Amino acid sequence: MVKSPRLLDASSRRILAALDRDPRATVGWLADSLGLARGTVQNRISQLFDGRTLRPHSITAHPESLGYAVRAMVTAEVDQHRFDDAMVALREIPEIIECVAMSGVNDLLIQVVARDADHLYEIGQQILRCPGIRRTATSLVLKELIEHRIAQLLAD
Repeated sequence: MVKSPRLLDASSRRILAALDRDPRATVGWLADSLGLARGTVQNRISQLFDGRTLRPHSITAHPESLGYAVRAMVTAEVDQHRFDDAMVALREIPEIIECVAMSGVNDLLIQVVARDADHLYEIGQQILRCPGIRRTATSLVLKELIEHRIAQLLAD
């Protein structure tokens, strides 16, 4: 279960904004450029990697650079009595890079990547074979128009 996010103070927001611009920035550079004590920066970074603010086990890589040229959004309807079983099975499909619960007609929005159209078809079939998945619909991502971003949320 994801913990509720806490609100960040101005110093933590400034550190995140600097890291968003340069993810490889050192603690020393951050401290100097932001006018903060080195210990303060190190402490804040440790707090940010607590699983509620920054994802401690993730980097952002473009799937294309890993051989996954196709991206799609799959909506799925789930038998609510088998929801947990469906989630266990979906986690076993490595090409699923994100899955969120939704309100409305569909229960899940699943982002998948694939090598090509045939591979996407195979992934779709794997999803349909998951216990509790009733039906799916797949939409190809043609072009990413706005990349995942948070910098605009960090502005004071």
